[in-house]
Amino acid sequence: MVVNRIYSAIRRTEFYVCERYDCIKPFLPETIHFVHAEELQEKYPALTPKEREDKVAKEYGAVFIIGIGGELADGQKHDGRSPDYDDWSTPTEPGRKGLNGDILVWYPVLDRAVELSSMGIRVDKEALIRQLEICGDEDRKELYFHKKLLNDELPLSIGGGIGQSRLCMILLHKAHVGEIQASIWPEEMRKECLEAGIPLI
Repeated sequence: MVVNRIYSAIRRTEFYVCERYDCIKPFLPETIHFVHAEELQEKYPALTPKEREDKVAKEYGAVFIIGIGGELADGQKHDGRSPDYDDWSTPTEPGRKGLNGDILVWYPVLDRAVELSSMGIRVDKEALIRQLEICGDEDRKELYFHKKLLNDELPLSIGGGIGQSRLCMILLHKAHVGEIQASIWPEEMRKECLEAGIPLI
């Protein structure tokens, strides 16, 4: 499966970093756990989506949450997703929808879950039409990409974005992405980081 291969690459990179820098120790689990957003809502109905992410990520260390974007059984969304990007509406099994999801890991430096990738199977013609109708965005059918897809001129594809800065942050055990980027920090943020014991480099 694609998710397992991506997670395996992340772990191999972690191994390389730890081998290169003795002060950095590995923390990622050997395998990634798969769970549906609907399952999390059923298991933790009193928690917010973010609290559910923290809960499941802390339990398993690394998770892929499936089906993000559509309404859950309680009428709420785990998180918002564009109707013309990943497929979050195709039924997969009874009570479950969606061919997309997010990779999250439990990050001990910040004591919370960190999303590393949002990915999935892209919408096909049927999913695009369905999701545009759900979101009331049918006018988008006139856009270039949408026309190509609706005219069967584009193949079904899979894709996802990996947060490079976030990935570097967790692999180097940093508390803020600004520690691994060339950036200008506002004075208020510099003061807040210094008070929290975050070294500014």
